[in-house]
Amino acid sequence: MSVQTTIRWEEANQRYLLAALALVRHALEEHCACLDGQDASETALEQLQHALNQAATAMPAPSALSTLCTAFGLSAFERDLLLLCAGLELDSSFRGLCVRASGVPATGSSVSAALPTFSLALAALPHAHWDALAPDAPLRRWRLISVGNGASLTLSPLRIDEAILHYLAGLPYRDERLNALSQAPRQEGELVPSHRRVSERLVATWAEMFDISHSTPLPVGHDASTLPIIQLCGPDSMGKSALAAHACQQMGLSLRMVSVEALPAGVSDLETLARLWEREAILTRSALLLNCDELDMAEKSLVRLACHFLQCVRSPLILTSRERGHLWSRAQRPVVTLDVRRPEVSEQRQIWQQALGALNVHLNGHIDRLAMQFNLNGADIYAASAQIVRQQALQANEEGIEDLLWDACRAQARPALEDLAQHIESQASWDNLVLPEAQVQLLHEIVIHVRQRATVYEAWGFARQGSRGLGISTLFAGSSGTGKTLAAEVLAHELRLDLYRIDLSSVVSKYIGETEKNLRRIFDAAEEGGAILLFDEADALFGKRSEVKDSHDRYANIEVSYLLQRMESYRGLAILTTNLKSSLDTAFLRRIRFIVHFPFPEAAMRAEIWRRIFPPALPTENLDMEKLARLHVAGGNIRNIALHAAFIAANAQEPVRMTHLLRAAATEYAKLEKPLTEAEIGGWIL
Repeated sequence: MSVQTTIRWEEANQRYLLAALALVRHALEEHCACLDGQDASETALEQLQHALNQAATAMPAPSALSTLCTAFGLSAFERDLLLLCAGLELDSSFRGLCVRASGVPATGSSVSAALPTFSLALAALPHAHWDALAPDAPLRRWRLISVGNGASLTLSPLRIDEAILHYLAGLPYRDERLNALSQAPRQEGELVPSHRRVSERLVATWAEMFDISHSTPLPVGHDASTLPIIQLCGPDSMGKSALAAHACQQMGLSLRMVSVEALPAGVSDLETLARLWEREAILTRSALLLNCDELDMAEKSLVRLACHFLQCVRSPLILTSRERGHLWSRAQRPVVTLDVRRPEVSEQRQIWQQALGALNVHLNGHIDRLAMQFNLNGADIYAASAQIVRQQALQANEEGIEDLLWDACRAQARPALEDLAQHIESQASWDNLVLPEAQVQLLHEIVIHVRQRATVYEAWGFARQGSRGLGISTLFAGSSGTGKTLAAEVLAHELRLDLYRIDLSSVVSKYIGETEKNLRRIFDAAEEGGAILLFDEADALFGKRSEVKDSHDRYANIEVSYLLQRMESYRGLAILTTNLKSSLDTAFLRRIRFIVHFPFPEAAMRAEIWRRIFPPALPTENLDMEKLARLHVAGGNIRNIALHAAFIAANAQEPVRMTHLLRAAATEYAKLEKPLTEAEIGGWIL
């Protein structure tokens, strides 16, 4: 309806409600007159009925009262009983009439007598029937009225539900009990083509089951028992909710979203919530989206709670989850599962262009790099773009917009991984890395593969041949302290990407299926920003593939295969580290794109590490790098010795000398349980 039509409806609805209340007030007055021995007035009744008919004729659309009575199937008596309770809130004359009709003297005790009762309604209202106040009758089933404490059911005070009162008055009021748990999903821009196709399938699925036109009551209760629950699966939570909102809009429905974690734990409270929601769905023509994206299937109590809620709610229902599941079959309603993937690269490119608007001309193809590196949904793209548009408006220039946009994308994608892995600040550069030339060249080639993915995969068409093998999987092999983690930091710094370290020993679980679930959560979270994933201690998972003797052997191989499969399809760079390359199965090594060996440094390399390990601001005196290089330790140990010596020198308020390094070396060797030989430290102290 237009604004003018809405205003006209509100005024007409108020006149209609007052006319309906006048008829109920007349019934009370006639009942009081009867108690006083007076005759009823037929003329007044006819005039009031005529006024109601005129008010109905003037309505541009059905009144709220008429809509409510039709939707819940209220009888004439149930309608008048509801109006009797509403009148107490809207018309001051009702209170006095209730007191008179109850026969209680106007004393302090008349306060309770002022509230309507079922006994009063049976006596005063026409067409009365006893079953109107049964628990499964509309008034109580749909919580249109509440029954207070009284000596008996018929003498208990009755009150209209506040949300229903506001609805009858034509006010856009949502039940506070639902409003505290639910929210409207956020929509940014139009749906991308791939999501629009899923939305059309959702609409077609529900359209086959019932007429969704505005003139038809929304199916709830038994009428919705054959209406399928729509399950939207995939990692893009925002995309799924936006898709669901778009589909509901096409069907003339509004959509509310509630998280499974917000559901009440008690069965009684849960069933009450389900009834209140069904009532809301009828009155506001709404569908419900139950967000189970963060639901851990191992949390049996929460899973049972979600299943019970699905079983209780009989209205249009959409369920979102990261994975397909069969648990929802307990809801005793058909479930239609639709997969929702993140927008494709070409679609993300279009969203970027729409969101950035006039700034596109200053990016010179940079959008292609963004779409290829950051797998963001529409909402995140709009958020990052809005941030840059605001910054550019303040700066009034386009300098450095590419870097600002890149960093904004990193910030949008970062929160998803914060709780799953350790974020490593990457400040190391190529100058900090001391490796043979062949290994350094191989690391540069990894950088090339990451940077040129958009050209090779998209422009040259490799991605159209399939997603398998497009991930840049890498193995760093070498003993502890040889620079594997440092090399990962160098790559992250060079590529300006976030680096996250995942300890595989903490990811691997003895419970079947748990390891894959942990890995899935990590990769799904990392997909948004194409972060560099550093899987440390790969030996915890990889080993010589054993013969399958029992179920544990079989599932161990499945875990390894799953990790390699995700690495091959991951859009970013995934790095495995191992101290024992010889223990890895060659069949698995063939699926790794790059293998970089980190050798134990020879004397010349150790001398170079010593030259680069000391910061320029560090005061030193008479350090002999060739003598220091005689220490037979890796780069990580060299850094520990240098750092320890610096603390010793700082405490003595002296520059770092060979004496300090000797003390630090002795401490490091003791930690390694190695003897510090004369061949290594001979001639250090003259």
